[in-house]
Amino acid sequence: MPLTKAEWLALEKKANELRNLCLDTTYWAGSGHIGGGLSVMDILTVLYYKYMNIKVEDPKWDDRDRFILSKGHAGIAYAPVLCDKGFNDKEMLKTFNLSGSKMGMHLDSNKVVGVDASTGSLGHGMSIAVGTALAARLLGKDYKTYVVLGDGECDEGSNWEAAMSASHYKVTNMISFVDRNKCMIDGRTEDVMKLEPFCDKWTAFGFIVKEIDGNNIKELCEAIDFALENKTDKPVMIVCNTLKGCGIDFIEDNYLWHYGAFDDEKYHKAKDALAASYAKRVARAEKEGV
Repeated sequence: MPLTKAEWLALEKKANELRNLCLDTTYWAGSGHIGGGLSVMDILTVLYYKYMNIKVEDPKWDDRDRFILSKGHAGIAYAPVLCDKGFNDKEMLKTFNLSGSKMGMHLDSNKVVGVDASTGSLGHGMSIAVGTALAARLLGKDYKTYVVLGDGECDEGSNWEAAMSASHYKVTNMISFVDRNKCMIDGRTEDVMKLEPFCDKWTAFGFIVKEIDGNNIKELCEAIDFALENKTDKPVMIVCNTLKGCGIDFIEDNYLWHYGAFDDEKYHKAKDALAASYAKRVARAEKEGV
């Protein structure tokens, strides 16, 4: 069903609130993986506030959709989502990654409500997702599994083993995303370990590939709708071209902000940048939405 202007604007509002909460969490923690957190936030927003079939009051509901954040270091974005949805108390964000907190840098499924898999050791998320998707088939369940990989993480061979398995076993109830912000901890992805032609690789591994602007709410919704309507026996991979640090202009597309900290001056400057970015995004939705 086409995204209405009202839905688009509501999702933009929520994404902006979550970006601000991600910044706040980074500020309270003293530092964090904010670059990749902000690049993935639109994907998280669209999944959790439009598509995923979940119950906050019953987080272990057997028929819930599953979500695997393979790029587990983006927990600083994921934690605000899980708190905003009501799975966890927002006050927990004020102690994110501090001694004694249940919320570590990489979220633990045994400590943080709503997390389906503990991740952080990169390259494992898609393997877990293939497993949960196959489990649904064996159990006769119709839930979906959504998995988000980082592009730097795709240097790990285990991802490609999982991709072969997904294709071989026709795991079409798994919808995959790569947060393709083209930056990783040590530099640009194409300088550290060349990934291109990236989409062609996924196609060769048996996926239907949709390449989109992953910081565009409308394009994300269209791609997910396509994946949900997929009637073939091939799984869908959505390659999301994003900006590291999306929304804060002075850190955008800079690998040095894979992990970073904000003093008071930078924090307030970042708040202003997020407000300006949000205004532009609202203007785009007003112009292009129907």
